[in-house]
Amino acid sequence: MKVLETERLVLRWLTAEDAPFILELLNDPSWLRFIGDKGVRNLDDAHTYIRIGPRDMYRRLGHGLYLAELKDGGIPIGLCGLIKRDTLDDVDIGFAFLPQYRSQGYAHEAAAATLAYARNTLGMKRIVAITSPDNQASGRLLEKIGLRFEGLVRLAGGSGDVRLFGSGDDAGN
Repeated sequence: MKVLETERLVLRWLTAEDAPFILELLNDPSWLRFIGDKGVRNLDDAHTYIRIGPRDMYRRLGHGLYLAELKDGGIPIGLCGLIKRDTLDDVDIGFAFLPQYRSQGYAHEAAAATLAYARNTLGMKRIVAITSPDNQASGRLLEKIGLRFEGLVRLAGGSGDVRLFGSGDDAGN
């Protein structure tokens, strides 16, 4: 299901057919460094990740991580979406792109459109984001779309602090 369209991208729900892309992205060194190892080692693991992660969140909440693909050709290049973690009060925006599609404005385009969708279509007043302390590029992108650094927080079950960025006045929405 298509969720958003930007000048160059389509953001849509993940399907089982996206497993090869998920396997590649979740094993990218930057994903492993900044987001963490999700234990996705083969296509079966990728199918499971899609089913119990994004697809379950779509079913329960109506939103989740979306596949970002090029409008021209339908090539999957990354993920961007809205995640509701048990460890945060607010919905957070998350994104990750394959190395060959970084530094071309795709993440900014997808994140800005996702933030606008959260506010204007879903009616969310406050959206947050988290990054690892050393992920400066993601922090700059979050500030560019209007989120502001609020401080370091430790998520329940986390082994270290993460940087929290926020937008809006009302928590828990």
